[in-house]
Amino acid sequence: MTSVAAIQMTSSADVGGNLATAERLLGEARGRGATVAALPENFAFMGLDEADKFRIAEEEGDGPIQRALGAVARGLGLWIVAGTVPLRVPGERRLAAACLVYDSTGRCVARYDKIHLFDVEIPGRCERYQESASVRPGREPVCVDTPAGRLGLAVCYDVRFPELFRRLLDLGAEWYCLPAAFTAPTGRAHWETLLRARAIENLCHVVAPAQSGFHDNGRETHGDSMIVDCWGRVTARLPRGTGVVVGAIDLVRQREVRQNFPSISHRQSTS
Repeated sequence: MTSVAAIQMTSSADVGGNLATAERLLGEARGRGATVAALPENFAFMGLDEADKFRIAEEEGDGPIQRALGAVARGLGLWIVAGTVPLRVPGERRLAAACLVYDSTGRCVARYDKIHLFDVEIPGRCERYQESASVRPGREPVCVDTPAGRLGLAVCYDVRFPELFRRLLDLGAEWYCLPAAFTAPTGRAHWETLLRARAIENLCHVVAPAQSGFHDNGRETHGDSMIVDCWGRVTARLPRGTGVVVGAIDLVRQREVRQNFPSISHRQSTS
């Protein structure tokens, strides 16, 4: 078993303040025995509007956010799944919402660009989002080997698209990490159900760090960061506020579950 942590934040438009909070919480996660810790989507910056992210966007491999992540990972000896970082894309006016993974030496070992973008109107609310106006969608699913097992990466709205998680499963994923900034209404309705469904149908652990509370732009995010085991049980959660939850990725039990309940191998092609 390997201990992993999901970190919950209420990020603001102050990059320096957010990074300081992230460093403190990552230190707490390491102190509680975590080998891998995951930050939420937009952990370093929640601006007043979507366009604000352009002024703090970085080139891949360099910038204050990425340098800070590498230094903290190296200093703590901790693997970090870094929510999303806005990265410039050569030849493209829009940015990438990039989930970066750092190993315990501070080296960036994986990048996943969010594929499914949040272009929606919230039912019953005067609340509309068009993420694709500022973010270029990613194209490829990404897995990376970590001390907790082979990790499949996804971000927030991706959770509604089970075919992505099947593709990650086919790439060898043993656990999923899903950094998020779920809206409060959709979170109340669907967050836990979707996370547990992705765990159950793939017999795979899910670690979901989230944004929580009210942000500078007036937006409210749902919170409820959680760790879900391969049988769909919530083993750790933080409903609201800022903090850390720690749980175990138990690959021995997961292999036993997959052997005794072989639903993955029972899949049939419907094409």
